Amino acid sequence: MKFEHYAINVEDSVAVADWYVANCGMTIEVAQRVPPFMRFLSDSTGRVVVELYTNPAAPIPDYASRNHLEYHLAFAVEELDAEHDRLKAAGCSFIEEVKPGDGSRLVMLRDPFGMALQLCQRAKPFRI
Repeated sequence: MKFEHYAINVEDSVAVADWYVANCGMTIEVAQRVPPFMRFLSDSTGRVVVELYTNPAAPIPDYASRNHLEYHLAFAVEELDAEHDRLKAAGCSFIEEVKPGDGSRLVMLRDPFGMALQLCQRAKPFRI
């Protein structure tokens, strides 16, 4: 068994997908043009896939009111400060920075849609 995708019900899947493509290096692999407008996005490695869709049959969480530790999308970065500044200019808001003590830096943001987004500059990157 291997991981295929993680699905997230959002208010406007087209806008959210377009923002992640424009700002986080994601690529749309599949785009449904009718409700629920699902978008399968892959990261730059093609290894991780996120499904975004807008399905009113299930509650769409109020991501902005949820604690960022409850749920977040995390991206590995090499230049944390530059990426942080770039994403703030693209509409993200800052929540906090954590330094776990091993030389890593973790910055938590909220994207323009209220979802928590983490930037990870790890001293020892995960083996992939």
